[in-house]
Amino acid sequence: MNNEESIAFLQKLENVIQDRLANPTEGSYTSKIAQKGVNKVAQKVGEEAVETVIEATNGTDELLKEESADLIYHLLLLLNYKGITLSEVVKVLEERHK
Repeated sequence: MNNEESIAFLQKLENVIQDRLANPTEGSYTSKIAQKGVNKVAQKVGEEAVETVIEATNGTDELLKEESADLIYHLLLLLNYKGITLSEVVKVLEERHK
Protein backbone atom coordinates (compact mmCIF):
# COMPACT_ATOMS: atom_id res chain seq x y z
CA MET A 1 0.00 0.00 0.00
CA ASN A 2 1.43 3.39 -0.96
CA ASN A 3 0.97 6.64 0.95
CA GLU A 4 -2.04 7.75 -1.11
CA GLU A 5 -3.80 4.44 -0.47
CA SER A 6 -2.94 4.71 3.23
CA ILE A 7 -4.44 8.20 3.45
CA ALA A 8 -7.52 7.02 1.55
CA PHE A 9 -7.92 4.17 4.05
CA LEU A 10 -7.68 6.57 7.01
CA GLN A 11 -10.40 8.69 5.39
CA LYS A 12 -12.55 5.58 4.92
CA LEU A 13 -11.98 4.58 8.55
CA GLU A 14 -12.90 8.08 9.68
CA ASN A 15 -16.12 7.85 7.63
CA VAL A 16 -17.00 4.57 9.36
CA ILE A 17 -16.30 6.14 12.77
CA GLN A 18 -18.46 9.16 11.91
CA ASP A 19 -21.27 6.86 10.80
CA ARG A 20 -21.08 4.80 14.00
CA LEU A 21 -21.19 7.97 16.07
CA ALA A 22 -24.22 9.27 14.17
CA ASN A 23 -25.92 5.87 13.88
CA PRO A 24 -24.89 3.59 16.74
CA THR A 25 -24.86 -0.04 15.66
CA GLU A 26 -25.42 -2.94 18.02
CA GLY A 27 -22.28 -5.06 18.26
CA SER A 28 -20.04 -2.24 16.99
CA TYR A 29 -16.97 -1.61 19.15
CA THR A 30 -16.95 2.02 18.04
CA SER A 31 -20.57 2.52 19.09
CA LYS A 32 -20.02 0.69 22.37
CA ILE A 33 -17.04 2.75 23.46
CA ALA A 34 -18.54 6.05 22.26
CA GLN A 35 -21.71 5.43 24.28
CA LYS A 36 -19.55 5.40 27.42
CA GLY A 37 -18.68 9.06 26.89
CA VAL A 38 -15.70 11.25 26.19
CA ASN A 39 -13.85 10.26 29.35
CA LYS A 40 -13.80 6.59 28.32
CA VAL A 41 -12.82 7.42 24.74
CA ALA A 42 -9.98 9.66 25.98
CA GLN A 43 -8.91 6.99 28.47
CA LYS A 44 -8.57 4.49 25.62
CA VAL A 45 -6.32 6.92 23.73
CA GLY A 46 -4.12 7.18 26.83
CA GLU A 47 -3.99 3.42 27.30
CA GLU A 48 -3.06 2.84 23.67
CA ALA A 49 -0.42 5.58 23.81
CA VAL A 50 1.23 3.93 26.81
CA GLU A 51 1.10 0.51 25.14
CA THR A 52 2.67 2.01 22.01
CA VAL A 53 5.52 3.49 24.04
CA ILE A 54 6.09 0.18 25.82
CA GLU A 55 6.30 -1.69 22.52
CA ALA A 56 8.62 0.97 21.07
CA THR A 57 11.05 0.60 23.95
CA ASN A 58 10.75 -3.06 24.93
CA GLY A 59 8.72 -4.88 22.30
CA THR A 60 8.87 -6.09 18.76
CA ASP A 61 8.29 -4.10 15.60
CA GLU A 62 5.18 -6.18 14.88
CA LEU A 63 3.64 -5.37 18.27
CA LEU A 64 4.62 -1.71 17.82
CA LYS A 65 2.69 -1.66 14.53
CA GLU A 66 -0.34 -3.24 16.20
CA GLU A 67 -0.35 -0.83 19.14
CA SER A 68 0.22 2.11 16.79
CA ALA A 69 -2.82 1.03 14.77
CA ASP A 70 -4.87 0.88 17.98
CA LEU A 71 -3.63 4.34 18.96
CA ILE A 72 -4.47 5.87 15.57
CA TYR A 73 -7.95 4.30 15.60
CA HIS A 74 -8.73 5.51 19.12
CA LEU A 75 -7.35 8.98 18.36
CA LEU A 76 -9.58 9.20 15.27
CA LEU A 77 -12.51 8.13 17.44
CA LEU A 78 -11.74 10.78 20.06
CA LEU A 79 -11.26 13.52 17.50
CA ASN A 80 -14.52 12.71 15.74
CA TYR A 81 -16.34 12.31 19.04
CA LYS A 82 -15.31 15.91 19.73
CA GLY A 83 -16.35 17.01 16.23
CA ILE A 84 -12.80 17.38 14.90
CA THR A 85 -11.80 15.74 11.63
CA LEU A 86 -8.49 14.32 10.51
CA SER A 87 -8.39 17.04 7.84
CA GLU A 88 -8.49 19.71 10.53
CA VAL A 89 -5.55 18.12 12.33
CA VAL A 90 -3.60 17.81 9.08
CA LYS A 91 -4.27 21.50 8.43
CA VAL A 92 -2.60 22.35 11.76
CA LEU A 93 0.41 20.25 10.76
CA GLU A 94 0.56 21.97 7.39
CA GLU A 95 0.48 25.41 9.05
CA ARG A 96 3.32 24.39 11.35
CA HIS A 97 5.36 23.23 8.39
CA LYS A 98 5.23 26.60 6.60
